Amino acid sequence: MSNPSKKYSFSDFFAEGQFKTQTETLEQKGKKGSISIGIPKEHTLSETRVALVPNNIRTLIGYGHEIKVETGAGIKSNFTDHDFSEAGAKIAHSQKEIFECDVVVKVTPPDFEEIDLMKSNQILITPLHIPTITKEKIEKLKEKRIIAIAMEYFQSKDGTFPIVRIMSEIAGMSAMLTAAELLSYSEKGRGILLGGVSGVPPAKVIILGAGVVGEFATRTALGLGASVRVFDSEISKLMRFQSNIGRQLHTSSFNPVYLGYQLMSADVVIGAIHSKTGSSPVLVTEDMVAKMKQGSVIIDVSIDQGGCIETSRMTTHDKPTYVKHDVIHYCVPNIASKVPRTASVAISNILTSLLVQTGDAASVESLLFDNTGIRNGVYVYKGVCTNEYLCKKFDIKHTSLDLLLTSNF
Repeated sequence: MSNPSKKYSFSDFFAEGQFKTQTETLEQKGKKGSISIGIPKEHTLSETRVALVPNNIRTLIGYGHEIKVETGAGIKSNFTDHDFSEAGAKIAHSQKEIFECDVVVKVTPPDFEEIDLMKSNQILITPLHIPTITKEKIEKLKEKRIIAIAMEYFQSKDGTFPIVRIMSEIAGMSAMLTAAELLSYSEKGRGILLGGVSGVPPAKVIILGAGVVGEFATRTALGLGASVRVFDSEISKLMRFQSNIGRQLHTSSFNPVYLGYQLMSADVVIGAIHSKTGSSPVLVTEDMVAKMKQGSVIIDVSIDQGGCIETSRMTTHDKPTYVKHDVIHYCVPNIASKVPRTASVAISNILTSLLVQTGDAASVESLLFDNTGIRNGVYVYKGVCTNEYLCKKFDIKHTSLDLLLTSNF
């Protein structure tokens, strides 16, 4: 009988008994591997997220893996070293100790100093960030014979990209909430309420792109009572977009004349164009921006691919806005870092499943061979570049990962 006076924390109660040794064991085919996973503190300017959160670390430790977290890694996401320690992680006080692990997981691409700390055949899981990747960094990863995997290219069985999807949902909602703030007088905006009130018309919002970012920006804008117009080049996407929203919307294909006309009376413009080639097309010219209303707001979510608005230039969370042609521009590439705790939990949920699979595999080769979704994210593999787009961009010899893996079996 349990002691009624004993108190449990919620996390202890939730995890209790899940991973206890059973009284009877069954024969297993092969032995599951235990891996060490390192979570470094992000030093990139304005990055506030952490790759794994305590609750998911409990799960990984339950599977027998060792987790090392650099001290202070979760502070900006409101996770303390104590939280990680209580979850079973080891707190490391040096980057070197983190980068000695079998797998290193980061929410930003590594810099040259971090790559120098890595060892041959180590697995590195980070975003790729095509607009910021350099040939020198690719060559450095090749030289170190690192297995580099881009988390934004992880693919689910249904063909979707879960990391991109969840970050796009957060970016869409955050972009619209940020726009509502920037419209206020205190932020030098037009001094209007996004949804209006009785007798006062709502703000007019233009959404460029009918993808996931555009969808969740639209949902948020409609929820706040704004008047929304959505533009996209593919009519089928607009049809699906309206079906997902569940109501008739003001939509249009990209027509420069009509788009320019709508921009002149817009209060908010959200640029949410995603390009498969790595560079967003410019849809709004500087002349169009110059004709917009004073104090109106532009949020270019596409800035991580160069931006879809000609007057856009990259900003940071420390200094997120600038004014050009009397229009407020917000062009922060990692918008999700504005809500780091939510973003960290979202990323961690997806990565946990991947790391469990990594530990269960007999080898890295067998993991990649059996899982096309993970294989899709590999861009450097033991001294060769396996991403065709990067090879063409930097004039590097391309080697097919499929052929490499097949030759090993």
